Parts: sequence; C-alpha cells; structure tokens
Amino acid sequence: MPLHPFMIELLQKLAGRPALSAGTPEDGRLMVAAGRAGLGRGPGMHHVNDVTVPSRRRRTPGRLFYPSAIPDGLILYLHGGGWVLGALDDYDTYARTLAAETNFAVLLLDYALAPEHPFPAGLDDCVDAITACIDGTVPGMTVNRPLVVAGDSAGANLATVALGKVARRKEVALQVLYYPVTDCDFGTGSYAAHGKGLPLTGRDMRWFFKHYAPSNLWASPDISPLKSNNLADMPPAIIATAEYDVLCDEGEAYAQKLRDAGVPVTLRRLDGLAHGFVRLHNLFDAPMDELRKVAAEIRATRAPQHISGD
Repeated sequence: MPLHPFMIELLQKLAGRPALSAGTPEDGRLMVAAGRAGLGRGPGMHHVNDVTVPSRRRRTPGRLFYPSAIPDGLILYLHGGGWVLGALDDYDTYARTLAAETNFAVLLLDYALAPEHPFPAGLDDCVDAITACIDGTVPGMTVNRPLVVAGDSAGANLATVALGKVARRKEVALQVLYYPVTDCDFGTGSYAAHGKGLPLTGRDMRWFFKHYAPSNLWASPDISPLKSNNLADMPPAIIATAEYDVLCDEGEAYAQKLRDAGVPVTLRRLDGLAHGFVRLHNLFDAPMDELRKVAAEIRATRAPQHISGD
C-alpha cells in the first residue's frame, strides 16, 4: 500500500530537520519535546496523579491517569524512544486518550534512560514496576483488576522483556506491543526497504543500540527477545507493526515466535503507516482507529465483577 498521505505530508514538514541520531541524546530529547504541542490535547480525566513506584534502584517516577472514580483495570505503559528519548509529557496526550477509551487507569513510567543509565537500569525499573502493579503497591490502585502491560518501540521491547523476568507474569491479562524492537539484526528486509527517509532510520536504530548497551550484549534475549527460547508462559499478546518501518519484520517474527511457543497472539500490520504512528491519533483517522480497536481488546479483559465496579 502507498505511504499514507498524512505521513507524506508529515515527512515534507520534517524535511531538513536533523535526524534523531544527528546530535547528542539531549538534542534528541529536545527535538521530541518540541513536537508535543502539535499532538493536540487529550481528554479530561477524573484526576491525574504524579506517583513513585518502588524499584530496586530507586523510587521510579510515574504519572497515573484515572478516567473515572473506579477504573476497570490498570495499563502500565512504557514509552518509546530507543531507550534514550522520551518523557512523561511526550506521552500525556496518548495516555489520556487510552484511559478514556478503556476506562482503565494508565500508569506512564519514567524509567531510567540511557546513556546516563545504561542497560539494565531501565529494564530493572520496568520489571519492578510490573511486580508492583501485580502486588497492588502502586499508589491509589487496588488488586483484583486486570493488568495490561503495553508499550511502543523500545518501550514495547522493555514491556515484553520485563514480563519474561516477572515470576507472576501469568497474572498479566495482556501485553500490547506497538512496533516492538525485538532483535539487533540491521540486515532485515524492512531495514533494507525503509532504512532511509522515514521518521526512524537504520542509522537511528544503531545509535540507540550503541547508547543502550555494549555491542557484545545486543544479542542477549534481555535486549533482543526474538532470540529468547523461554516464551511459553508469556501473557497473550497484541502486536501491531507499521508497513513503512525498519522494525516491521522483527515485530512480525516475534509474533510468530510467541505463537510457536503457544502464546495467543493477535498481529496487525498497519499498511501505509510509518514508525511512531501511536502518538498521532489526534491528527488522522488510522492511528485513532487502531487505538479504539486495541481499547476494545483491553476492555474485553474485564471480568464481570470489574464491570460492576465492586
């Protein structure tokens, strides 16, 4: 399918802008932050709290979005950004919309970023946050409601890798992975086809990996979960890839590997879209349609007692 007209227009607007990998990590963070205003506002919430989540290294900051007084569950969302970029404010609009569409509280986690905090610091934060959500020690949340762990890009990588390290992972109702990083192979067909001229380039991905961890660790299943041989008891997965994305092939290969391990998987490729579409839901129909589709799948994890609000 041809690249979506909105994506073509977006690329034209970004023409001449430095690549994410052209400067320092702080340059990249400022570049991402500069685009926040263009994403629009998210819906109003019942309330929003800044919280801290217990971790082995520190108390990890987060932001908890309540769409109603009694949400039906909790979504732990791990933002993208190549393990290097991304902040709570960059995903505020998306988290509000996801909460409103699901009536699940959404916890955005401000996990530790590389290179200041290289692998496995951010991963450890995510493992501990999932454990805290299962245990009910996240401030203001109660147990016995469905827990969904979700993320996009490097956040999706952290979500699925962290789940593999949580002893009680079968208590997680669903993992939702948008265009996940699952391998360190830069020679796939999607890297060859889409490695230049799009929002995420092959050069960007190499830059992210180099900041995240030493190259001798990249093939570890803790960084490249496609190489894991221990996926059999993972939670059911929804994986969404983008046709025009260097990560498309590895995301779909990971879906197949989960299926081969007996994990229920729903896989969707969003034709005509490029990496990063998740946060563009306010701007054109295709990402919003996908958000509403996954919201319905998340709502379906509710048990009758959660619907009644007891």
